[in-house]
Amino acid sequence: MLAKLKEGDFDVFALVMKELERQRNGLELIPSENIPSLAVLEALSSFPHNKYSEGYPGKRYYGGNEVIDEIENLAIERAKKLFGAEHVNVQPYSGSPANQAVFRALLNKGDAFMGLELSHGGHITHGLKINFSGTDYNAVPYRVRKDNELLDYDEIESLAKQHNPKMILCGYTAYTRVIDFRRFREIADSVGAKLFVDMSHFAGLVAGGAYPSPVPYADIVMTTTHKTLRGPRGAMILCRQEFSEKIDKAIFPGLQGGPHENAIAAKAVCFAEAMKPGFKDYARQIITNAKALAKAVEMRLVSGGTDSHLLLADLEQKITGKDAELLLEKNGIYVNKNTVPYDQRKPWDPSGIRFGTPTLTSRGMKEKDMQEVGSLMNRAMKGENVRKDVQDLCSGFPIYPEV
Repeated sequence: MLAKLKEGDFDVFALVMKELERQRNGLELIPSENIPSLAVLEALSSFPHNKYSEGYPGKRYYGGNEVIDEIENLAIERAKKLFGAEHVNVQPYSGSPANQAVFRALLNKGDAFMGLELSHGGHITHGLKINFSGTDYNAVPYRVRKDNELLDYDEIESLAKQHNPKMILCGYTAYTRVIDFRRFREIADSVGAKLFVDMSHFAGLVAGGAYPSPVPYADIVMTTTHKTLRGPRGAMILCRQEFSEKIDKAIFPGLQGGPHENAIAAKAVCFAEAMKPGFKDYARQIITNAKALAKAVEMRLVSGGTDSHLLLADLEQKITGKDAELLLEKNGIYVNKNTVPYDQRKPWDPSGIRFGTPTLTSRGMKEKDMQEVGSLMNRAMKGENVRKDVQDLCSGFPIYPEV
């Protein structure tokens, strides 16, 4: 693998291998990252890359797409089976444009919708004022409670009745607890709103049966494929059949041109991997590891812990999130700075850090290893140099040893 790259462009080859070594010798705790299989990566760099295929299976604007149609149909059928969805579009390039397509399918410009405020765990596409979701639509934010940092469904329902949104959005990037999708469905129905779930972060947990599925309750579900689902970078949209035409038109020709069929082939591979029995063990272990890490770190965790793959720590002004991220990175421990609910600091230098266990779980780490990871984080946060200890731990859990 990579022999031709090494031969043809050694400079790029050297940088690619340098990045692999960084991954091998560090503890990747950023919860939106993972390690796909070599099979996924091989499909991603394979021959469908060469084909232009604007349109959909059986209805392309270019000739020579008979095999491409088979690949895309295979990915669609696997995704439908994996999540129990009525309709799936596997063409979205990434999560943010996929969310934009959902907005276009469900709303007109200026329509009101509700989403969790960014600093409380939402995403930029969930209503941030400088994002399309905040400039093109009337974003009504909801927040977590101040006392326990949990969603207040009664308050969300009250806001919905006050603002009468056409869409309610749930599914987050920094909310660590299980979401009550049934309750959200009831709230949406009470005001005649559509329910849209962004399950990008926990899709792999849903596929593995370790986290409740939003599919039975939502009108439309979007997910990226590269986080807990452990596939290639990309996204897909699952929806009820009644929204299929609007979703497909919103993706193409609404937002995108030719789909990346090599990425779609890689998505098909990851869907098949997620249907294997071992994937359920992996999904459960992610959460088990997160709970073990929560006990090991000496930080105040937002909401007191986690029910999922991620943790959010409020550093309580002892150190900023930016400084903590840099301090840990110097020791080969990778997290990301993150706002916490009711944060008084700016997003570029917030009060918290976000971290999680998907990558370490994919490497084969278990609860006892999380205790060591937590200890290393604690020591590093106190100013101790633990780089060598981090490398020693990582050496027992190799990444892509075949390469």
